[in-house]
Amino acid sequence: MHSAVINIKQKLAQFSDQWSPKIVAQMNDYHFKLVKLEGEFVWHRHADTDEVFLVLDGELTIVLRDREVRLKAGEMFVVPKGAEHKPIADSECSVMLIEPAGTINTGDAGGDMTAAADVWI
Repeated sequence: MHSAVINIKQKLAQFSDQWSPKIVAQMNDYHFKLVKLEGEFVWHRHADTDEVFLVLDGELTIVLRDREVRLKAGEMFVVPKGAEHKPIADSECSVMLIEPAGTINTGDAGGDMTAAADVWI
């Protein structure tokens, strides 16, 4: 695999669907995924891994059982492994997720919001 410059804005312009992460790069066993979010996601957890949310545009709230974390563009938050959480975006926001390859977006919850695995753009 050859390294190439990845233009985040161009990649974000290639899709409009929400809650469906797209892989833009891989580093070792980690995927860098772009996703557009609006509305509420499902409560879920990732038992075996932390999950990084880096807000690129807009605002995102990550609700945890004991608090809410509000993120603006340029801010990031690491959800600890095993922590139940629910992302909420009042209006569309763009986020980069950094997580191990093969991580399912709905974690242990499953259901209708589970995205197709390993979609590259």
